Amino acid sequence: MKKIIAFSLISFTLSSCVSSRIFNNLESRYAQLKDNYNRQSKTIELQREKIKYLDEKYKAKEETLSFTQDSLRAKNQTLDKLQASLELLKENSESALKARIADNEELMEKIADRENELADRIARVEELERLIASQKQAMVDLKENLSDALLNYKDKGLTVEVRDSKVYISMENKLLFKSGSWTLELEGQRAISSLGDVLADNPDISILIEGHTDNIPYSGRGSLKGNWDLSTKRATSIVNSLLDNILILPQNLTAAGRGEYLPIATNSTIEGRAANRRIEVILSPKLDEISQIINTLD
Repeated sequence: MKKIIAFSLISFTLSSCVSSRIFNNLESRYAQLKDNYNRQSKTIELQREKIKYLDEKYKAKEETLSFTQDSLRAKNQTLDKLQASLELLKENSESALKARIADNEELMEKIADRENELADRIARVEELERLIASQKQAMVDLKENLSDALLNYKDKGLTVEVRDSKVYISMENKLLFKSGSWTLELEGQRAISSLGDVLADNPDISILIEGHTDNIPYSGRGSLKGNWDLSTKRATSIVNSLLDNILILPQNLTAAGRGEYLPIATNSTIEGRAANRRIEVILSPKLDEISQIINTLD
């Protein structure tokens, strides 16, 4: 700017002693320089604004970078842990590396042994599942055979059903005994004989005979001590009747008296008490083979 002013003064001083053409040229040159100065000033102002914008943008980027660096630092800590074993291998001697390789080989052998054990265990589990499925199907088949054999007694208080992989045969006492008695009636003997024919074909079945009564106290005379005693004697009577079939194994039979303590109906009605006075035959598959497999899984 100082140069322009000086140039202007010189132009003014010399204007009186130079030709008009030279003066005009100088004046035109001055106008160009002034215009150029104005353009440069605007450019500088624009650059200043751009610098300000870039400075604000830089600060925002710097904040983002700081956050990213914090996140990266946390990830680097994790990475450092992962790289520790690799660095250790790089720093250790050849002997240490060989020792690590030997340890790895031993570990691989142990893994192979565990895989073999697991395969054997899976095979035993599959065998266990096969046995359980087979026994479930056997109990369903047994239920069907019993239903067919005892069909004539279905309308006389006798039911056959499968629950929890066991077969439950329930017979009301009106089919089997007179009131207060544990001597089997003729029709009851025929029903138990039919039951025994089916059980004789299934020597691998455990047979539990349960006697049940209502809650009316026993009022008879003699050696009988009460409902519990009566239910036990009735269960024993069924066992003895089943043993008339020589094909039924005595070791498969168990007699139990439940008395009045496991009712299936209310004792407040005649019908309910009649339902509670019953014999239940519970047939269960023997679990010896299954238990042996389970023991090997421990």
